[in-house]
Order: sequence, then C-alpha cells, then structure tokens
Amino acid sequence: MAPLPAFDRPIAHRGLHDRSRGVIENSRSAFEAAIAGGFAIECDLQLSRDGVPMVFHDDDLERLTGIKGPVGSLAAAQLADTPLLDSASRDAPQRLGEMLAQVAGRVLLQIELKHQPTPEMRETLASEVARAIAGYTGPVALESFDPHLLTALRRRGFAGALGIITYDYRDTSETAQLSTWERFGLRHLLHWPQTRFSFISCYHGALQLPAVRLFRSLGMPVTAWTIKTPEERQAIAGRADQIVFEGFDPSRE
Repeated sequence: MAPLPAFDRPIAHRGLHDRSRGVIENSRSAFEAAIAGGFAIECDLQLSRDGVPMVFHDDDLERLTGIKGPVGSLAAAQLADTPLLDSASRDAPQRLGEMLAQVAGRVLLQIELKHQPTPEMRETLASEVARAIAGYTGPVALESFDPHLLTALRRRGFAGALGIITYDYRDTSETAQLSTWERFGLRHLLHWPQTRFSFISCYHGALQLPAVRLFRSLGMPVTAWTIKTPEERQAIAGRADQIVFEGFDPSRE
C-alpha cells in the first residue's frame, strides 16, 4: 500500500472560496486561490448522468447553478457548460480529470466521494475515480462517509490513502434511514476490518469519540472538519493532526 501523504498544511474546504468575491466553492478559481495560499485542498465528487465524476458538492444543482434537479440528471458535457452562480470567472463544474490536470501535484488533494443513491452508481463512481487517480502522480487522499465506497475503491485497485469521514451519528434527522445498529457501527468505526481506512476525517465536535481517540493513539492521522474560526481551531488543539477550514486564513493565526 502506498505511504500516507503528509497532512502538513491546513486543508481548504472546497478550495479557498469566497462567494462575496466571486470565488465559488469547488471551482477552478477556488483551487488556484488555495494553491497560491500554500494550502492543501478538500473537494467533492458527484456522478454525472453519463457516469463521469464531477467536482461538485450537493446532490441537487439549484444552490450552486440555479437549475432545479439532481446533479445526475445532466451529462458531464452539460454540467461542464453550466456556470456556477456568482462566479466572477464564469467557472463551471470540472470533470475529475480536469481538476487533477489543474492541480498537477502542487498540493495535497483530499477528495470526498459523495454517497450515491444506488449500488450501481456507487460502483461506477469508485471505478472511474480509481481509474483517474491511477495516472496521477501528486499527493492524494480519497475519503467518504460511505464505507461501501471505501471497499469499492479497494476492489478497483486503489492502494493509496483512504479515509473514513465520521461524526457522532446522534442527529437522527440526518440519519433517519439508518437503524440504531447502523448508527452505532458507524459511530464506533466497526467497519474497519472491511474498509481498512488509513486516516480519519472527523467533525470537530466529535473528536472525543472513543474510536477516533483510539485510532489516533495508534498513530492514525485525523483531520478535523470544518473549522470556521480561530477559536474553533484553538479548541481542538492537540486532538487532530490537521484542520479542514473555511471562512478565515489559518496562516495568519
């Protein structure tokens, strides 16, 4: 298995974005701003209608493009031709391959694979991401909330850094589709024998979880999301190895 990349720089959540300045999350401009600032980059992948991984966070298009409907209702070419709302540079969603070519190994990429509504879509996303990453020589880490996506990535031959994204799973409004046992298993990372994750990305308010503390005590890196103020950063000092941040400049703190 490939060695873990160094989590040695703060990680800009969805790039270094600022909508008030026309720099939109998960955009080409946000990634260039993060690189210019010396930060690593966190970004998200959704699947287009024709099975292409697209750099986009939401399941639905409306918040970021003004178009009603799910991301998967449009083909990759249509998405790539749809401007992001309020983008000063008229940025549009990128294909994964385009984003990899843009970053070109200049900083660490921490890439989240978003949950997919069907097993077939999950397998397609994992397969396409593993294929694209196989030819990328820069530092990269893949992650997901969904343990099934992690195991799918391993089946598809990905041997690099693989992270589970987690929190306490006590907000039942967000996890209504999960049983009590499923929430328990996710909260305590009981899927590790199957997923064999190599780092943890944990909500900053859940770093006290016993499983997170145990894995970190055994040397596993933990990144904390999403830190939005210097005070939040200070509050987790010593409990995580790196922060995923937005809304402030950690290099000035």
